[in-house]
Amino acid sequence: MSTPVSADPTRVDPNILSSLRPAAVRNLSETSLNKVKNLPGYTTPVFKGKEEQRALVENDVAAKGFIPRELVAGEVNWFYTNLGIDDTYFQNESREIISDHIIALFGAKILAYTKHDPSKLVIDLEKIDEKGATFIHTSPPGLTVTEGPGSTCEARIDEQFLDHSTPENAYRLETFRSAGSISATASQQLRCYFVTKCNFPAPPPTTPGQKTDIRSVSDSVFLEKATPNTLDIYQKVMWNVESRYGPVLEVFEVEGTRERRLVIGYKMGGTSKFFSALSNLYHFYSLYSARKYVEQFSNGITIISLYLNPLPDSSAPPIEHSIFQIMKEASLLYCLPDNPYFLPKAVGSHAVQEATYAYSGWIFAQHFCNRLGPAYLQLKNVLNENDSTHAEVLNDIKRRFREETFTRESIAQVIHNHPELIRLLYVNFAMTHYPATDDASQLAPTLSYQRLQVTQPLTDEELYDKIRRTVPNKHELQVLESFLIFNKNVLKTNFYQPTKVALSFRLAPDFLPEVEYPRKPYGMFLMIGNDFRGFHIRFRDVARGGVRLVMSRNKENYSINQRMLFDENYNLASTQNLKNKDIPEGGAKGTILPSLGANPRRCFEKYVDAIIDLLIPGQTPGIKERLVDLYGKPEILFLGPDEGTADMMDWAALHARERGAETWWKSFTTGKSASKLGGIPHDTYGMTSRSIRQYILGIYKQLGLREKDVTKVQTGGPDGDLGSNEILLSNDKTVAIIDGSGVLADPAGIDREELIRLARLRIPVGNFNTAKLSKDGYLVKVEDQDIKLPSGEVVLDGTDFRNGAHLRFKADIFVPCGGRPEAINISNMAALIDAEGKPHFKYVVEGANLFFAQQARLFLEKRKVILFKDSSTNKGGVTSSSLEVLAGLALTTEEYTNLMIFKDGKPSEFYQNYVKDVQAKIAENAASEFQCIWREHSRLQGAKLRTTISDELSSTLNNLQHELENSDLFDDLPSRRGVMARAIPETLVKQVGLDALLERLPEPYQRALFSSWVGSRFIYKYGVNASSVDFFHFARDLAASKN
Repeated sequence: MSTPVSADPTRVDPNILSSLRPAAVRNLSETSLNKVKNLPGYTTPVFKGKEEQRALVENDVAAKGFIPRELVAGEVNWFYTNLGIDDTYFQNESREIISDHIIALFGAKILAYTKHDPSKLVIDLEKIDEKGATFIHTSPPGLTVTEGPGSTCEARIDEQFLDHSTPENAYRLETFRSAGSISATASQQLRCYFVTKCNFPAPPPTTPGQKTDIRSVSDSVFLEKATPNTLDIYQKVMWNVESRYGPVLEVFEVEGTRERRLVIGYKMGGTSKFFSALSNLYHFYSLYSARKYVEQFSNGITIISLYLNPLPDSSAPPIEHSIFQIMKEASLLYCLPDNPYFLPKAVGSHAVQEATYAYSGWIFAQHFCNRLGPAYLQLKNVLNENDSTHAEVLNDIKRRFREETFTRESIAQVIHNHPELIRLLYVNFAMTHYPATDDASQLAPTLSYQRLQVTQPLTDEELYDKIRRTVPNKHELQVLESFLIFNKNVLKTNFYQPTKVALSFRLAPDFLPEVEYPRKPYGMFLMIGNDFRGFHIRFRDVARGGVRLVMSRNKENYSINQRMLFDENYNLASTQNLKNKDIPEGGAKGTILPSLGANPRRCFEKYVDAIIDLLIPGQTPGIKERLVDLYGKPEILFLGPDEGTADMMDWAALHARERGAETWWKSFTTGKSASKLGGIPHDTYGMTSRSIRQYILGIYKQLGLREKDVTKVQTGGPDGDLGSNEILLSNDKTVAIIDGSGVLADPAGIDREELIRLARLRIPVGNFNTAKLSKDGYLVKVEDQDIKLPSGEVVLDGTDFRNGAHLRFKADIFVPCGGRPEAINISNMAALIDAEGKPHFKYVVEGANLFFAQQARLFLEKRKVILFKDSSTNKGGVTSSSLEVLAGLALTTEEYTNLMIFKDGKPSEFYQNYVKDVQAKIAENAASEFQCIWREHSRLQGAKLRTTISDELSSTLNNLQHELENSDLFDDLPSRRGVMARAIPETLVKQVGLDALLERLPEPYQRALFSSWVGSRFIYKYGVNASSVDFFHFARDLAASKN
């Protein structure tokens, strides 16, 4: 049974529509709307062999015997002439399929007759093969059906054909509504869908900057059917899509009719489930489509065309008005086509804007409902977090609270339970963030708001009071409160941008509970797309950090990643902030969680584009418009590479330039390719390793050790950045290296020449020439099984052996250059102490990020291990990236192109000198911090652990920098010039000149650079307990330098 249920947009007095619609839209509809003649956009196919085929089909149907012979001619004739099925069907299908469909239709009529209700006549004909598919079913116009074939047909077409189309394997779609009814007694109409595999011509030669000729990338059938006017329209849409990242939407008025044609172009694969979602959208406004087309092109572009008409006698808003709302909401649907809160079939359903708001609030609530509460705080105050057992208990309780208190499902249920409250919350959001119109005195929240025209918008206090009185329990109250918190803390959003690829919200972080997030971030961004969600957190105005793709192996892993995404982002940004103590940028980090099966690169691109929406003021009406900006200041983010995004930094920088970020595209990302975009690759120049080496050499120097006599264990092999550079820069006696390929060990010392060979080739230890091992040496690869070691021990499984190998070896020094976070933690740290109570290592320099859990570091230091933690040792990379940002901000585009980008594959003299300056700065900063920590530890005679000193040093420096940024010391011009002359690399000062640099660099960046240099040099010289008098003497000399 097919039961249509109509969504019911609020019926509005047409006289108020004009005043409620945005002025830009009114002008568009009244003066400059595209008009087309009342002619078909496609030629109507005529099948010349139709009559001959009909006679043969009649014989086939009669021969099968299911229909009485005297009725066969009438049934076949009705099928061919009265149903209004397009000739495309008869031309494409075989006689066998057509005769089967006629018999199926006859059977459906008999079934409906037995129910004595003509409306129960349901037709469901389909054929799917490798060439495409045909679907024919009953379909009431302008309604979304909840049962029967029509309820799933378009979703299936999306899933099976359209969503997975690529230039190599694409499908086009034509769908028509029949003009005739299905029988003499039943009034239902048929909907026919024809999906065919595209046949593209050979790819044309491409010339950079040349516009694509649509005929050179079109399917042959499309070219046969499309009229010249349609080709012209699609050509212009294609050119716009090629020059833009988001969707292109155009509306055409058909002369002399009320029909409107909506044409949408976008990059293939840019969204999913979009075609079926569009049907729900226009049904919501009581429109129906006579024809719909989805065309694919071999240059990777999809164009959808909808022929929309109003239902007769409908009391919905007139199509002349609602079409513009459909345009706006189609851009939201493009971002979130599979939104569970937009269901036209549900009674009292949300409009798309409200539904998108509900979805955004659902995501926000999942991450920010305060899931720990006062009970956890009381427990936290009782337990000692420095005690490893207590810390483990707290972590377990925290994890359990988060898993069990507010699940995705329970939050969704609350939203479904209270549609009226969600609408009120949406209006509260819209009243703040809907962009101002040309009429300064009025807000124009479009038809989505008009559905609530009987409701007076409530103040925050009135809305909270209504929520409190309406919901039955604290759980539901807390979920709905989170929507209010969301509204209160959104500073700007691209929600109302006419075109976008994902939603983005700039949030004030004031709502974060201190018990969970003791250090408040400076700024937060939340990005939401149809196939990902993501955050960006920074701890200072000027801040930099990598963007990480958090990939999930399966559904369970995705759920864990989803729950922990914000916390992981917060912790990474916080750690980065500690590490960034002597550079201008504070700590920042971005995380992206793709849905299972999503394309990670596409998720990254949407994430970046959505962020840029909030960084660049919109200037183009109808495409990118100005936002409501409660933050009120220019913002620049500096992104870097991290897990899964190293090869995407070039794209992000170039995309920022295309979007109009002329002054900061060069510094928007670090880790750019050196030759193409003037980046400074850390691995090529050993930037991170140079910082780590200063700590290793510092230990040797302080203790009078000769490097060649020191034994070393290293994780992270010669195929990685840190591992390879540690091999190339060192001259010790390495006894074991553990990497992704296996375990290489030799108590006599691994052959250095062979290690250097592997490091230069960037290949793992699995490629080591075992002929160069001593009699006690061995190589166990992860794929090995039942391997006997020289000691007689049998290794059953190479992977298991590799995973625990960092706990078995002993040496003077341990330098982890790779491995998973917290590879040494509370549960396994005791394995690094032998039976006699001696640690396996005397010294540890933590090269890899977060290799040790904090409790493990403290555990080892208490047993007299000299350990330097990651936030101090491996900051060479962040220093290099910081100076890459500086070059991007300081140089004009022309200078940057000439000086930083390689010519004929070779760097300029300026580039080479600048890299040397960067390397010198890294060595200087690392050596200064090493000396400061060593000196402080000696002064206290070991009473305070080096890990603690390092943390205090980072915290003291960050606090001092914050104070200096807000002080008037920067306003003293001689001091400012003296500091800048020393803080900026000499090569850059000589090239540009100090005066020009002070003019070009944004003031927030100058303040950050000034405060970071002054703060770090002061603390490194006088120590963490320096006095005000010490600072007075230090500050007095600031101006007495290069001027």
